[in-house]
Amino acid sequence: PHPQPEKQGTFHRGSGLNLTSGQYTAPVAGYYTFTATLHIARREHQRKGQPCRGNRLRVLICVQSHCQHNSNLETASHLESGGDLFTISVTGVLYLQAGQYASVFVDNAAGSPLTVQSGSDFSAILLGV
Repeated sequence: PHPQPEKQGTFHRGSGLNLTSGQYTAPVAGYYTFTATLHIARREHQRKGQPCRGNRLRVLICVQSHCQHNSNLETASHLESGGDLFTISVTGVLYLQAGQYASVFVDNAAGSPLTVQSGSDFSAILLGV
């Protein structure tokens, strides 16, 4: 039997995922495929006539919270004006040592507050050592 999910609607197998911290810790060294799909809502509209500070949104999966180094996966998207809900995904393969963790970061240059909605997901699968 598999452990019961800690939250309703969550598929959770293995001990590497910590739902409180949002981190996946590698139980063994190896190559892992990571996927994050975030549903993001813009909470307030840009006022008409107000200069746009930017509409770029980046989502990263980083190892040990080091997003500046090469140990990350990244995708960027330009948010369309007038839309309230966006879906952005990032996927790829990272090498983790045993005990290292990976987590998802959102870099918001969109100029308005954003909220990650329920139904978003983050997964890690060991490909091989």
